[in-house]
Amino acid sequence: MLLQSAVRPIAAAVLRVAFWPTVEGRENVPRRGPVIFAVNHISALDSFLISPLSPRRVAFMAKSEYFVRRGALGWLMRTALVGTDAIPVSRTDSRSALGSLDVAGAHLAKGGAFGIHPEGSRSRDGRLYRGRTGVAWLALETGAAVVPVAVSGTDRILPVGARIPRPGRITVRFGQPLHFDGSEGKTANQARRAVTDKIMDAIAKLSDQERASSYADLPTD
Repeated sequence: MLLQSAVRPIAAAVLRVAFWPTVEGRENVPRRGPVIFAVNHISALDSFLISPLSPRRVAFMAKSEYFVRRGALGWLMRTALVGTDAIPVSRTDSRSALGSLDVAGAHLAKGGAFGIHPEGSRSRDGRLYRGRTGVAWLALETGAAVVPVAVSGTDRILPVGARIPRPGRITVRFGQPLHFDGSEGKTANQARRAVTDKIMDAIAKLSDQERASSYADLPTD
């Protein structure tokens, strides 16, 4: 708690000085109760923007590899992740991924805010890929509102493969909250697919990205 309280304002100050962020739609974010931030994913920087630039503290999933990197940069990344309530998840172990969703669900059940990238991995070509249904599972299980979020500019600041950010400007847009009750499909699987597609449609309207009909490839490294 103390680390999160310290990291968030420092991160916000650094972001404002380094990247001159434009933030739109903060008024759309519910100030109380469980809320899921569903964010497009074009850079490793994306997850670090949401909590400092939103009116809510936001926990999010981060791939488990980020927590075990060595050296000064590894320590810095771990500190930032712990300070932003990041939840480690393995994208190659389905049991670990499901366990992370359970942790996220518990966080939402306490009235917290949780961020997730429905695409599951960064877009390598700037397109918006098909959403994976974990975001819908969380929304339907917890009754949390879903705020679609579009990030732009981060792919130029920290493109795939880069380790050091470049100068540039970023924009974060928070959309109108979405609410779902499970009536979106005849079966649970259909409902999760329909809810996920509606969330991705909302993100697409905010981001103006070209749509891809397939899932984003999950890295093997």
